[in-house]
Amino acid sequence: MTAAQWLPDPTRRHELRYWSGDAWTEHVADEGVQAVDPLADGSAPEPAEPIDEHVPTGGGHGRGGISGDLVDGRYSESTSAAPGPSLQNSKLLRVRVAEPFMARQGAMVAYQGAVSFAYQGGGAARFLKKALTGEGLSLMRVEGQGDVFLADEAKQVHLLQLDDSGISINGSNVLAFSADLAWNVERVRGGSMVAGGLFNTTLRGTGWVAITTDGDPVVLDAAEAPTYADANALVAWSIDLQTSIRSTATAGALIGRGSGEAFQVAFGGQGFVIVQPSEGPTVPPHSHGG
Repeated sequence: MTAAQWLPDPTRRHELRYWSGDAWTEHVADEGVQAVDPLADGSAPEPAEPIDEHVPTGGGHGRGGISGDLVDGRYSESTSAAPGPSLQNSKLLRVRVAEPFMARQGAMVAYQGAVSFAYQGGGAARFLKKALTGEGLSLMRVEGQGDVFLADEAKQVHLLQLDDSGISINGSNVLAFSADLAWNVERVRGGSMVAGGLFNTTLRGTGWVAITTDGDPVVLDAAEAPTYADANALVAWSIDLQTSIRSTATAGALIGRGSGEAFQVAFGGQGFVIVQPSEGPTVPPHSHGG
Protein backbone atom coordinates (compact mmCIF):
# COMPACT_ATOMS: atom_id res chain seq x y z
CA MET A 1 0.00 0.00 0.00
CA THR A 2 1.27 3.45 -0.87
CA ALA A 3 2.16 5.51 2.21
CA ALA A 4 0.41 8.79 3.00
CA GLN A 5 2.05 11.56 0.96
CA TRP A 6 1.62 14.27 -1.65
CA LEU A 7 1.39 12.83 -5.17
CA PRO A 8 0.62 14.11 -8.67
CA ASP A 9 -3.10 14.84 -8.86
CA PRO A 10 -4.69 11.94 -10.76
CA THR A 11 -7.42 14.28 -12.05
CA ARG A 12 -4.75 16.59 -13.52
CA ARG A 13 -6.68 19.58 -12.22
CA HIS A 14 -3.83 20.39 -9.84
CA GLU A 15 -0.13 19.68 -9.50
CA LEU A 16 -0.43 17.64 -6.31
CA ARG A 17 -3.15 15.93 -4.31
CA TYR A 18 -2.74 14.36 -0.86
CA TRP A 19 -3.02 10.57 -0.62
CA SER A 20 -3.95 9.57 2.96
CA GLY A 21 -2.67 6.02 2.62
CA ASP A 22 -6.22 4.78 2.07
CA ALA A 23 -7.81 7.29 -0.30
CA TRP A 24 -7.30 10.52 -2.18
CA THR A 25 -8.25 13.57 -0.09
CA GLU A 26 -9.63 17.00 -0.99
CA HIS A 27 -6.28 18.69 -0.19
CA VAL A 28 -4.46 19.92 -3.31
CA ALA A 29 -1.46 22.15 -4.06
CA ASP A 30 -0.34 24.27 -7.01
CA GLU A 31 3.02 26.06 -7.04
CA GLY A 32 3.25 25.62 -3.29
CA VAL A 33 -0.19 27.10 -2.62
CA GLN A 34 -2.54 24.69 -0.90
CA ALA A 35 -6.29 24.60 -1.40
CA VAL A 36 -9.29 22.28 -1.16
CA ASP A 37 -10.93 20.58 -4.15
CA PRO A 38 -13.24 17.67 -3.23
CA LEU A 39 -12.93 14.53 -5.30
CA ALA A 40 -15.90 12.41 -6.27
CA ASP A 41 -15.78 8.96 -4.69
CA GLY A 42 -14.15 6.42 -6.95
CA SER A 43 -13.30 8.97 -9.63
CA ALA A 44 -9.53 8.40 -9.43
CA PRO A 45 -7.51 5.19 -9.27
CA GLU A 46 -5.19 4.33 -6.41
CA PRO A 47 -1.55 5.28 -7.00
CA ALA A 48 0.70 2.56 -8.34
CA GLU A 49 3.84 1.59 -6.42
CA PRO A 50 6.68 2.41 -6.16
CA ILE A 51 6.11 6.13 -5.62
CA ASP A 52 8.64 8.89 -5.09
CA GLU A 53 7.31 11.32 -2.54
CA HIS A 54 6.30 14.78 -3.67
CA VAL A 55 6.19 17.47 -1.03
CA PRO A 56 4.70 20.90 -1.76
CA THR A 57 7.05 23.75 -0.88
CA GLY A 58 4.72 24.74 1.93
CA GLY A 59 5.44 21.78 4.19
CA GLY A 60 7.01 18.40 4.85
CA HIS A 61 6.56 15.09 6.62
CA GLY A 62 6.97 15.19 10.36
CA ARG A 63 8.59 17.89 12.46
CA GLY A 64 10.89 17.33 15.39
CA GLY A 65 10.05 13.65 15.60
CA ILE A 66 6.30 14.32 15.47
CA SER A 67 4.18 12.97 12.64
CA GLY A 68 0.53 13.17 11.75
CA ASP A 69 -1.83 15.03 9.47
CA LEU A 70 -1.29 18.35 11.26
CA VAL A 71 2.45 18.39 10.51
CA ASP A 72 2.71 16.47 7.24
CA GLY A 73 2.38 19.59 5.09
CA ARG A 74 -1.29 19.69 4.16
CA TYR A 75 -2.00 22.52 6.66
CA SER A 76 1.23 24.44 6.16
CA GLU A 77 1.17 28.15 5.47
CA SER A 78 0.73 29.12 1.84
CA THR A 79 4.10 29.95 0.29
CA SER A 80 2.77 32.40 -2.27
CA ALA A 81 5.03 35.46 -2.38
CA ALA A 82 2.41 37.63 -4.09
CA PRO A 83 1.58 40.70 -1.99
CA GLY A 84 -1.94 41.32 -0.76
CA PRO A 85 -4.77 38.98 0.25
CA SER A 86 -5.24 35.30 -0.52
CA LEU A 87 -7.19 32.44 1.01
CA GLN A 88 -5.14 30.19 3.27
CA ASN A 89 -8.25 28.03 3.30
CA SER A 90 -11.99 28.58 3.02
CA LYS A 91 -12.22 30.08 6.53
CA LEU A 92 -8.88 31.84 6.91
CA LEU A 93 -7.61 34.93 5.11
CA ARG A 94 -3.89 35.48 4.66
CA VAL A 95 -2.64 38.97 3.81
CA ARG A 96 0.98 39.51 2.81
CA VAL A 97 1.31 43.08 3.93
CA ALA A 98 2.63 45.30 1.15
CA GLU A 99 0.52 48.36 1.91
CA PRO A 100 -1.79 49.33 4.80
CA PHE A 101 -5.21 47.72 4.99
CA MET A 102 -8.21 47.81 7.32
CA ALA A 103 -9.43 44.81 9.30
CA ARG A 104 -12.22 44.10 11.75
CA GLN A 105 -11.01 44.52 15.29
CA GLY A 106 -10.38 41.16 16.91
CA ALA A 107 -10.17 39.29 13.58
CA MET A 108 -6.40 38.71 13.71
CA VAL A 109 -5.64 35.12 14.73
CA ALA A 110 -1.89 35.09 13.94
CA TYR A 111 0.82 37.09 12.23
CA GLN A 112 4.48 36.80 11.30
CA GLY A 113 6.92 39.64 10.81
CA ALA A 114 7.07 43.29 11.83
CA VAL A 115 3.38 44.20 11.67
CA SER A 116 1.58 46.90 13.65
CA PHE A 117 -2.11 47.18 14.52
CA ALA A 118 -3.76 50.49 15.41
CA TYR A 119 -7.39 51.30 16.25
CA GLN A 120 -9.01 53.22 13.41
CA GLY A 121 -11.78 55.61 14.41
CA GLY A 122 -14.54 56.25 11.94
CA GLY A 123 -14.97 59.95 12.68
CA ALA A 124 -17.80 61.74 14.44
CA ALA A 125 -20.31 61.29 11.61
CA ARG A 126 -19.83 57.52 11.42
CA PHE A 127 -19.85 57.25 15.24
CA LEU A 128 -23.22 58.99 15.37
CA LYS A 129 -24.65 56.75 12.65
CA LYS A 130 -23.48 53.66 14.50
CA ALA A 131 -25.04 54.89 17.73
CA LEU A 132 -28.37 55.57 16.02
CA THR A 133 -28.55 52.54 13.72
CA GLY A 134 -26.41 49.80 15.21
CA GLU A 135 -24.59 49.47 11.88
CA GLY A 136 -20.91 50.17 11.93
CA LEU A 137 -17.42 48.78 11.98
CA SER A 138 -14.79 48.69 14.68
CA LEU A 139 -11.64 48.67 12.58
CA MET A 140 -7.91 48.45 13.01
CA ARG A 141 -5.30 49.69 10.56
CA VAL A 142 -2.69 47.07 9.72
CA GLU A 143 0.69 47.95 8.24
CA GLY A 144 4.32 46.87 8.20
CA GLN A 145 5.97 43.84 6.66
CA GLY A 146 4.88 40.28 7.17
CA ASP A 147 1.89 37.95 6.94
CA VAL A 148 -1.37 38.45 8.81
CA PHE A 149 -4.05 35.77 9.24
CA LEU A 150 -7.67 36.85 9.80
CA ALA A 151 -10.87 34.95 10.56
CA ASP A 152 -14.30 35.46 12.11
CA GLU A 153 -15.87 32.56 14.01
CA ALA A 154 -14.86 30.04 11.33
CA LYS A 155 -17.17 31.65 8.77
CA GLN A 156 -16.55 31.25 5.05
CA VAL A 157 -14.21 33.92 3.63
CA HIS A 158 -14.61 35.36 0.13
CA LEU A 159 -12.42 37.84 -1.76
CA LEU A 160 -13.79 40.51 -4.09
CA GLN A 161 -11.89 43.03 -6.21
CA LEU A 162 -13.47 46.43 -6.85
CA ASP A 163 -12.43 48.32 -9.97
CA ASP A 164 -13.73 51.87 -9.66
CA SER A 165 -16.94 50.35 -8.35
CA GLY A 166 -18.89 49.99 -5.13
CA ILE A 167 -20.61 47.47 -2.93
CA SER A 168 -23.03 47.66 -0.01
CA ILE A 169 -22.21 45.14 2.74
CA ASN A 170 -23.74 44.22 6.06
CA GLY A 171 -21.16 45.52 8.54
CA SER A 172 -21.06 42.21 10.40
CA ASN A 173 -19.86 40.50 7.19
CA VAL A 174 -16.86 42.76 6.57
CA LEU A 175 -13.56 41.08 7.47
CA ALA A 176 -10.93 43.32 5.86
CA PHE A 177 -10.42 45.68 2.93
CA SER A 178 -7.84 47.78 1.17
CA ALA A 179 -7.12 51.13 2.82
CA ASP A 180 -7.54 52.71 -0.62
CA LEU A 181 -11.30 52.08 -0.52
CA ALA A 182 -13.59 54.78 0.87
CA TRP A 183 -16.13 53.46 3.38
CA ASN A 184 -19.22 54.87 5.04
CA VAL A 185 -22.42 53.88 6.83
CA GLU A 186 -25.43 54.67 4.64
CA ARG A 187 -29.18 54.19 4.79
CA VAL A 188 -30.53 51.53 2.46
CA ARG A 189 -32.52 53.41 -0.16
CA GLY A 190 -36.22 52.87 0.36
CA GLY A 191 -35.75 51.94 4.00
CA SER A 192 -36.84 53.68 7.16
CA MET A 193 -36.01 53.54 10.83
CA VAL A 194 -39.38 51.84 11.40
CA ALA A 195 -38.18 48.69 9.63
CA GLY A 196 -34.97 48.69 11.68
CA GLY A 197 -31.48 47.52 10.74
CA LEU A 198 -31.68 49.05 7.26
CA PHE A 199 -28.28 50.68 7.25
CA ASN A 200 -25.27 49.15 5.54
CA THR A 201 -21.57 49.72 5.14
CA THR A 202 -20.60 50.92 1.67
CA LEU A 203 -17.20 50.58 0.04
CA ARG A 204 -16.23 52.52 -3.07
CA GLY A 205 -13.17 52.83 -5.26
CA THR A 206 -10.51 50.42 -6.45
CA GLY A 207 -9.13 47.75 -4.17
CA TRP A 208 -9.93 44.45 -2.50
CA VAL A 209 -12.42 43.45 0.17
CA ALA A 210 -12.78 40.21 2.13
CA ILE A 211 -16.28 39.34 3.33
CA THR A 212 -17.59 36.46 5.39
CA THR A 213 -20.71 34.34 5.07
CA ASP A 214 -22.27 31.96 7.56
CA GLY A 215 -22.30 28.96 5.23
CA ASP A 216 -22.11 28.78 1.44
CA PRO A 217 -23.93 31.78 -0.06
CA VAL A 218 -26.10 32.11 -3.14
CA VAL A 219 -25.47 34.96 -5.58
CA LEU A 220 -28.63 36.17 -7.34
CA ASP A 221 -28.78 38.13 -10.58
CA ALA A 222 -31.27 40.91 -9.88
CA ALA A 223 -31.73 41.56 -13.61
CA GLU A 224 -33.33 38.15 -14.17
CA ALA A 225 -36.45 38.78 -12.10
CA PRO A 226 -37.73 40.86 -9.18
CA THR A 227 -35.50 39.83 -6.29
CA TYR A 228 -36.29 39.86 -2.56
CA ALA A 229 -34.13 38.85 0.38
CA ASP A 230 -34.65 38.64 4.11
CA ALA A 231 -32.88 41.61 5.66
CA ASN A 232 -31.11 39.41 8.22
CA ALA A 233 -29.78 36.97 5.61
CA LEU A 234 -28.50 39.65 3.26
CA VAL A 235 -24.72 39.88 2.97
CA ALA A 236 -24.03 42.38 0.17
CA TRP A 237 -25.17 43.75 -3.17
CA SER A 238 -24.00 45.87 -6.08
CA ILE A 239 -24.18 49.48 -5.03
CA ASP A 240 -26.02 50.60 -8.19
CA LEU A 241 -29.03 48.36 -7.59
CA GLN A 242 -32.34 50.04 -6.77
CA THR A 243 -33.66 48.99 -3.37
CA SER A 244 -36.96 49.24 -1.56
CA ILE A 245 -38.52 47.66 1.49
CA ARG A 246 -41.33 45.13 1.19
CA SER A 247 -43.34 44.42 4.31
CA THR A 248 -45.25 41.20 4.90
CA ALA A 249 -45.87 41.96 8.54
CA THR A 250 -49.22 40.93 9.97
CA ALA A 251 -50.70 41.43 13.38
CA GLY A 252 -49.77 37.85 14.18
CA ALA A 253 -46.17 38.38 13.10
CA LEU A 254 -45.86 41.41 15.36
CA ILE A 255 -46.75 39.35 18.43
CA GLY A 256 -44.72 36.31 17.45
CA ARG A 257 -47.41 34.11 15.91
CA GLY A 258 -46.92 34.93 12.24
CA SER A 259 -44.23 33.91 9.75
CA GLY A 260 -41.64 36.17 11.39
CA GLU A 261 -40.41 37.27 7.93
CA ALA A 262 -41.71 40.79 8.39
CA PHE A 263 -39.42 42.79 6.09
CA GLN A 264 -37.59 41.99 2.88
CA VAL A 265 -35.30 44.15 0.79
CA ALA A 266 -36.39 44.31 -2.85
CA PHE A 267 -33.82 44.77 -5.62
CA GLY A 268 -34.04 45.91 -9.21
CA GLY A 269 -31.59 46.76 -11.97
CA GLN A 270 -28.30 45.32 -13.17
CA GLY A 271 -26.22 43.71 -10.45
CA PHE A 272 -25.92 40.91 -7.95
CA VAL A 273 -27.24 40.13 -4.48
CA ILE A 274 -25.36 37.88 -2.04
CA VAL A 275 -27.46 35.95 0.49
CA GLN A 276 -26.21 33.57 3.18
CA PRO A 277 -28.10 30.53 4.53
CA SER A 278 -28.37 32.09 7.96
CA GLU A 279 -30.29 34.93 9.52
CA GLY A 280 -27.71 35.56 12.22
CA PRO A 281 -27.48 34.31 15.80
CA THR A 282 -30.66 32.97 17.32
CA VAL A 283 -31.89 34.68 20.46
CA PRO A 284 -32.97 31.98 22.94
CA PRO A 285 -36.55 32.24 24.19
CA HIS A 286 -37.02 33.78 27.61
CA SER A 287 -39.82 34.69 29.91
CA HIS A 288 -40.41 37.35 32.50
CA GLY A 289 -41.65 35.18 35.31
CA GLY A 290 -42.34 36.75 38.69
